[in-house]
Amino acid sequence: MIRFENLSKSFWIRGRKKVVIDNLNLELPTGKSLALLGRNGAGKSTLLSIIAGILAADSGRVVSDGTISWPVGFGGSLNKDLTGAQNVRFVARVYGVDSEQLIAFVQSFAEIGQHFHMPVRSYSSGMRSRLGFGLSMGIRFDTYLIDEVTAVGDANFTRKSRAVFLERVKTASAIMVSHQMGSLRKFCDTGLVLNNGRLEYFEDLEEAIRRHEKLLA
Repeated sequence: MIRFENLSKSFWIRGRKKVVIDNLNLELPTGKSLALLGRNGAGKSTLLSIIAGILAADSGRVVSDGTISWPVGFGGSLNKDLTGAQNVRFVARVYGVDSEQLIAFVQSFAEIGQHFHMPVRSYSSGMRSRLGFGLSMGIRFDTYLIDEVTAVGDANFTRKSRAVFLERVKTASAIMVSHQMGSLRKFCDTGLVLNNGRLEYFEDLEEAIRRHEKLLA
C-alpha cells in the first residue's frame, strides 16, 4: 500500500513557480501494476523520486507499509566514482541481502562485460540503466518503480528485462512510466494520469490511456 497525504511539490523556473504535485490525497491499491501517464514535464519522474524518498516534497507525505525500489533508470542512485561491482556490494549491505549472490545476478543480467569492474562515470547512459535495472530486479521489493528502462538495449536484453520484471510483479506491485503504450499494456493492469498537479486513478488501463491521449490532443 502506498498513500499520498496532502502531498505537494513545486519548482521555481525562470522566476515562476511551477506546481507539479498539488495537494495530492490518494491511496494506491496493493498488488497492482500501475501505468503512470502524463505529458512531458507533468512531473512523473518527480513523483517517482518522491515515492522512493530520493526527493523531498514541499509538504505532505508518502506512507507505505512495504519496501519500495529506487526509480530504475535514475542515475543518481549510483556512485559514479565506484565500479559497478562496488555499487552492487554497497547496495547489498544497505538492504541486507547476500552480496555475492547479488553481484553474480547483476553481472550476468546487465551484460556490460569488463565495465562491471570499472567506475560508473565511464558508463554510457544505457550501461547505467542496465546496471540499475539489474540491481532493482536482484532485490525483492514490495513495489517496483520503473522508468522506461525495459526499452534499453537490444531485442534480447529487452526480452530478458520484460521476463524478469513480469516474474517479479507476480508477487509485488509496480508503478511504471513509459511513452510506449504497447509496453504499458504488456506490464500494467491499471492506470494513473498526472495532469496539472492532480493524479487520477483508473481501474481500467485502457480508460487511463484514453484520458491521457485526450489531454495530449
